[in-house]
Amino acid sequence: QKVDLLLISPKESAGLTGVTLKAIDAGIPVIILDRNVDTDKYTQFIGGDNVAIGHAAGDYAVKLLGGSGAAKGNVVEVWGGMGTQPAHDRHDGFHAVADKEPGIKYLLDRQDGDWKQQKGYDIMATALKSHDKIDLVYGHNDPMAYGAYLAAKDAGRNKEMKFLGVDGLPDEGVTWVKNGELTATFLYPTPGAEGIRQGLKLLKDEKVEKKITLATMTIDRNNAGEILKQNGLL
Repeated sequence: QKVDLLLISPKESAGLTGVTLKAIDAGIPVIILDRNVDTDKYTQFIGGDNVAIGHAAGDYAVKLLGGSGAAKGNVVEVWGGMGTQPAHDRHDGFHAVADKEPGIKYLLDRQDGDWKQQKGYDIMATALKSHDKIDLVYGHNDPMAYGAYLAAKDAGRNKEMKFLGVDGLPDEGVTWVKNGELTATFLYPTPGAEGIRQGLKLLKDEKVEKKITLATMTIDRNNAGEILKQNGLL
């Protein structure tokens, strides 16, 4: 169909690897958004760095729990889909920081929340029955962290703990932070707009970088309101 440029956003890396190779072989530039494919034969990748995001969440958790060298507390981690790279990256980044603190204890084995709010609720409800003291919950995305918050609220225990999520979408995580339901969220920057900008450069025969990593941002009560205003939600 004489396509000049292809932008794709894989749900899983392997599934679109063959398609990418076919397009490149046909001389069509391919920009990969968000999750990469299992080949380096593409024109450009644009996405966030989930390890860096996990790292930012780990830093914030350590501060909440008493600071570097003194942090202590019981932590519940709610995983995203176990079969997805972002969940592993968000876990690894968090633990690279938090595991340096011997006073931080993890209360659950790996619990797959499948990125869903209801599963976050169910995992947290079980944790609440088993543990009398929970200081912090780290959800790999905002809906799961919010589900955990709702479970704690229903048990009358939400005030005794902090809740951290990831993604920072204005109508989800940022709103929940502004409402005081989540303590903080960490932006996973969506790459669509940058993909269009870079695609237009390619169509003008301009050179583009092989990889663009979009920066994260910590969103807490200090800046949540401003972000909602910028997005017309306040």
